Amino acid sequence: MTMLAAVAARTDAERPLDGLALAQVPEPTPREHWSVVDVRAASLNHHDLWSLRGVGLPADRLPMVLGTDAAGVTADGTEVVVHSVIGETGHGVGPTERRTLLSEKYPGTLAERVAVPTWNLVPKPAELTFEEAACLPTAWLTAYRMLFVAAGARPGDRVLVQGAGGGVATAAVVLGAAAGVEVVVTSRDAGKRERALGLGAAHAVESGARLPFRVDAVLETVGAATWSHSVRSVRPEGTIVVAGATSGDMPGAELTRIFFTQLRVVGVTMGAKADLEALLRFLARTGVRPVVDTTFPLERARDALARLESGAHFGKVVVTSR
Repeated sequence: MTMLAAVAARTDAERPLDGLALAQVPEPTPREHWSVVDVRAASLNHHDLWSLRGVGLPADRLPMVLGTDAAGVTADGTEVVVHSVIGETGHGVGPTERRTLLSEKYPGTLAERVAVPTWNLVPKPAELTFEEAACLPTAWLTAYRMLFVAAGARPGDRVLVQGAGGGVATAAVVLGAAAGVEVVVTSRDAGKRERALGLGAAHAVESGARLPFRVDAVLETVGAATWSHSVRSVRPEGTIVVAGATSGDMPGAELTRIFFTQLRVVGVTMGAKADLEALLRFLARTGVRPVVDTTFPLERARDALARLESGAHFGKVVVTSR
């Protein structure tokens, strides 16, 4: 038996979409402590593009089904959200296996079905659609952990979010506004700044512009293009939370300013299953919903990834399989 999937058939550092293929692949087979999920919706992340470039996906693991995020239905009819961090506690894989994300070692979610450790399944709240729930396990979970766990943001705090429009940044704006945080966003695009204000940001400024005040924390996912601005925008003894570097690493680390102003720099990758469960409760309780930019059927996965690669999206790009 086979199923349709979006696969990294090969990698190309310069033209990542050239390595993408829509193919029939073997269906996952049930095994002890694992479950097979019928994928109803999956959302895209820059991780998918990095995989197509060969980052974290060596040639000996090709072809590989892409995708980290999904919401779907198990064999007994339970609606679930997939927590995509495999090996976090050893459940289903053994205690010595290195932590990976779906599509790094095990086939990912851009397929009609996906197999994951049963421990990794979280009940989907009835209040959320499959498309909304599929947006959460990577970008929204990362934003939740950056904002509330790593930065420890509280109502009334001021937080700078670099780069309005991306999945993590959009999530941080919506979550922060719902929790009473005064969120400042940056973007080179006036339209994206306006949309961020509509989602609850208190201020939106051009990238690199001086802020009207120093912030308590910065959420940084852009990297080289915004790092100096982040360091100069946070108050003494404030926090910079780093969860990505889409514009590349920063050769000038601003170490003098960091130690002189006693800044705290914290790294975040995704979040724990408990964080995902808390995020789902937060959304179900508050009515906050992920921002969906566009939705494509699985057959148009290439168009969906092209939309993500273009940078024109605002919010999450979602792929549905039925």
